[in-house]
Amino acid sequence: MLTGDKQAVTFNRVNYSVDGIHILKNITESFREAAITTLVGPSGAGKTTLLKLCNGLLSPDSGEIYIRDKIISSYEPAHLRRLVGIALQSAPMINGSVMKNLALPLELQGKQLAETDAKKLLKDVGLEEEFLHRSIKDLSGGQRQKISIARTLVNHPQILLLDEITSSLDRISQLEIEELIVKINQKYKTTIIWITHNLQQALSVGHYTWVMMNGEVMETGKSDLLRSPVNEKVQLFVKGVVE
Repeated sequence: MLTGDKQAVTFNRVNYSVDGIHILKNITESFREAAITTLVGPSGAGKTTLLKLCNGLLSPDSGEIYIRDKIISSYEPAHLRRLVGIALQSAPMINGSVMKNLALPLELQGKQLAETDAKKLLKDVGLEEEFLHRSIKDLSGGQRQKISIARTLVNHPQILLLDEITSSLDRISQLEIEELIVKINQKYKTTIIWITHNLQQALSVGHYTWVMMNGEVMETGKSDLLRSPVNEKVQLFVKGVVE
């Protein structure tokens, strides 16, 4: 059960454009701390752009973004990326072992990852210790995605951004990743912001949902809103998809 109403990420009249195209339009909403919030909407709605604004990969044209009540521009970039982790659909890896991939975030900081810590990370994502010295090339898509998430957890992020991380996985692997993210949220109280095109997934794993269209947040609330949205455009979007 979620308690309190602290905000992890707050957008205040945020706008973002590329080559004169208005990608995000006057976004004013907040992501609740320690909750799983799913972002849904048609392609081109601005979901990935919004996610990248949350950890400073992009900067807004206007408006303010706050991370835990502190304006995002006041964070040193490397610290911000540790505080706000991101895992992508493609799960990009470097050639070599699982251990080499898990150690990368700390190596970039001039530190080393202890093998005991690496084994704990594998356990956290539901993989056996024996995976530590396997080659990345020998892993399935679901296993690579778990390693990608484990690597993101190396820095103990308080906020975790997920962009379509299960869209290319089979149903079993998808369910495993869903269970993993819910476990991370419950165990570490990590704030999760998850883009998904799967509305059933948004319903099953999300505490809250934002529906985005054409660069705007059309409707927000508890994820059950997808069963009976108020906004007419959102009603048309979910019609026939959510039972």
